[in-house]
Amino acid sequence: MPGLLRGMARTAAIAGTATAVSNRVSRRQGERWAEQEEQQRPEQAAPAPAAAVPPGSSTIDQLKELGELKAQGILTEEEFAAQKAKLLGA
Repeated sequence: MPGLLRGMARTAAIAGTATAVSNRVSRRQGERWAEQEEQQRPEQAAPAPAAAVPPGSSTIDQLKELGELKAQGILTEEEFAAQKAKLLGA
């Protein structure tokens, strides 16, 4: 019986280690792909958020419009944060 428990414990440890390594490799690969996509993205997309929000509307309306652009995937999280900071004067 002790041999069986030792074998089960060894199998569980190996499986846990393999899962952890696999998850880490997947996460690193995803980060690399995201960096490559960001580098390949044309620089034309950056000026679009400023032009998309009309300057005459209220701050709340502008924030709502930015939120909608972010929800649609037009703005990245960084672009959204930058435009939001610009609107709020921070």
